Amino acid sequence: MFIQVIQGRTHDRVELRESLDRWRRELAPHAEGWLGSTCGVTDEGVFVALARFESREAARRNDARHEQGQWWAETSKLFEGEVAFHDCTDVELVSGGGSDQAGFVQIIQARIRDREALRDFWTEEDMRAMSAIRPDVLGGVFCVHPDGGCTTAIYFTTEEAAREGERKEMPPEMQARMEEEMQYYEGEPTFYDLREPWLYSP
Repeated sequence: MFIQVIQGRTHDRVELRESLDRWRRELAPHAEGWLGSTCGVTDEGVFVALARFESREAARRNDARHEQGQWWAETSKLFEGEVAFHDCTDVELVSGGGSDQAGFVQIIQARIRDREALRDFWTEEDMRAMSAIRPDVLGGVFCVHPDGGCTTAIYFTTEEAAREGERKEMPPEMQARMEEEMQYYEGEPTFYDLREPWLYSP
């Protein structure tokens, strides 16, 4: 799987949502290899999107379409300043990936200290243990940026359930494992809360 992470500050979330809805209606049917998109705008006006494709080649073919270029030329006007793009070929699915049933999506971005060490985390065993304690977690995706950063998207049933789950006390062994994982990142992570996620599928 290939995921393109897109983010920037918008000055018109309503029109941006309308533009993405139009893309889904008019352009998505001819976007070969497109698997779905998770998008949204934070309370602070930051737009974040994860566009999933079967491969980098499929995404590039979509970008090369004339109608895609026209659509983006108009949509880009809804942003303030530059829009960042992260093309991620190193992607891991958490519990099967995201879910269009999510009522809340949290995006976490950080710098990676040791990518290989992180491969030992988010295993099926880890997620089974997590699911027993946190049924509000529907799944997620972990995307590594070419520059050494990463984006994680966690899909929850609702924000209320997610906040309640955050307050739960973790078993000691799970807490220790989470603390071990954090040592393989640099600095403090940045969180983007998509309280009204825009979820699109073919």
